[in-house]
Order: sequence, then C-alpha cells, then structure tokens
Amino acid sequence: MARGGFSFSTRAASCSASGDSSPSVGVTRPVYHWLAPGPVSGLYHRSITVDPLPTPAIGTLNEGHLHASLKRHYAEPGDAFEVPLHGFVIDLVRHAGTRHERLVEIQTGSFGAMGNKLDRLLEDHRMLLVHPIAVSTILERPGKADRRSPKRGSLLSVLDQLVSLPTMLDHPNLELDVVLHTEIKKQIHDPSLRRRRGGYRTVDRHLGEIVATHRFSSIADIAALGPPPATPTFTTADLAEHNNISRDAAQKLCYCLRAAGLFEVTGRTRAGNTFRAVRES
Repeated sequence: MARGGFSFSTRAASCSASGDSSPSVGVTRPVYHWLAPGPVSGLYHRSITVDPLPTPAIGTLNEGHLHASLKRHYAEPGDAFEVPLHGFVIDLVRHAGTRHERLVEIQTGSFGAMGNKLDRLLEDHRMLLVHPIAVSTILERPGKADRRSPKRGSLLSVLDQLVSLPTMLDHPNLELDVVLHTEIKKQIHDPSLRRRRGGYRTVDRHLGEIVATHRFSSIADIAALGPPPATPTFTTADLAEHNNISRDAAQKLCYCLRAAGLFEVTGRTRAGNTFRAVRES
C-alpha cells in the first residue's frame, strides 16, 4: 500500500519496459532555466555538451524515437539507465542509493497505465514523471507531401491524462514535467483504418523542438490552470468563461480538483452541477 493511503491502481495497469541506445560521442542538449516560479513560467535555454551516456542493457528494442529523445534530454552524467526495481524497469535513476535518489520516468502514453507502478514505487522513492505534449505536428506519409496536422496540444492537454489518475499529484514523492514540443509523426497506410484516421496508422513519433517545460509539484499547481470565479458557486461553463478555456477543459479540471478535495458539488441546475472551492486550512 502506498504511503498515506495513496492508490493509483483504480484502472487496469500494464507497464512495459522501454530503453534507449546511447550515442558513442558527447551529446549536445539544451539546459532550461526558470525565469519565474509557477506552472506557466517563461524560460530560456542554453546548449551544453555532456559526456557520452552509458549504453543501457534492458528493454531498448521497441522504444520509440520520442521516448528515447526525451530520455537523452533528461539524462545527466552519472544517471543509470533502464534499472530493474520492484518488478518494473525505470528509465533513469539519479543519485542511486543516496538520500537524493530520484527516479525519472518518461511517459508518452496514458497515465492510466502507470497505476500499479506508481502505487509500488512512490511508497519509498521520489519520482519525476515526464509527459510530452505536441503543440505542432508534421505528418510524414510515404509517397505524399508532408502536411501539418490540424491537432494542436497545449498545457491544458495534460488534463486529458490526469482524469485517469486525478489525485496523482497529491503524493508528496511525485512531480510532473509537461514538455511542450513540436514533433514529426511517421505514418503508413493501413486499410483496416480506412474509416478512421484517414486510413493511416502512426508507427513512430520524432521529437522536433522543445518549446517549453512546465513543472507541477502539487495539485495546487494544477488548480492554478483555472482558478475559480469569485462567485460563491459556479458551473463548469462559468469556470470556462472565467479562464477563457474550453468547456471540455473546464469539466476535466473540475473532475480532477473535485477528486483531490479542492472543489465540491453544491447542487445541480439545468446547466449542470454547481461547485464551490474548498479553502485549505
């Protein structure tokens, strides 16, 4: 059982090991520096060259390009790659065996698949979870000109994942980095998908440029994405209008904050549930 009664295994969870093949020469990567605190901070970066990263020995066969690129971006000299721990494989372990030890996990897919992993590891380990969101995507298809996808993610897109584990950031041992980036999506024609997705299937995602990184250290940081209006009660429509966000994003935000105990339902009208913010003591 996780510390403090935390549990994330409310949905079926299956964790697969993935790895990375490292370059044999020094790697140049940007280092980001915060200009101001908070989940919507600006930042700047400079590039540095780090020593060659060690070659991992586990689970690199099926790793996608996006996952491997983010792992190289986050890796620091001395980090251990693909470390077996309590039946799971950890992407990066920093300061292993010391009181400063930290697990770094790159999660390009659904948060719901991590329930068992979080339950088991957060009891005794600090973890940084890294989740990429594409703000711009180029589609590459064989025999066709590249085109830009109409889908554009944003920082609020993290709510699509948080609804799977809405109380995730309540755990004191967990922090979340949301990496906003551009990407190139490699697709091939698949006749079985003709009626969906235009008949093309994505086979890999390649990292383009990292636009910004936003760190969430607590559920309060998530709440800062959409502060409630000053009225005693409000609906999700009111929350959407107050923060100039979509109704869908407001509904997902309310769901997460209600699960975390920051919002509570006060009633129901024809417009839907009414909520009020719960003041923390």
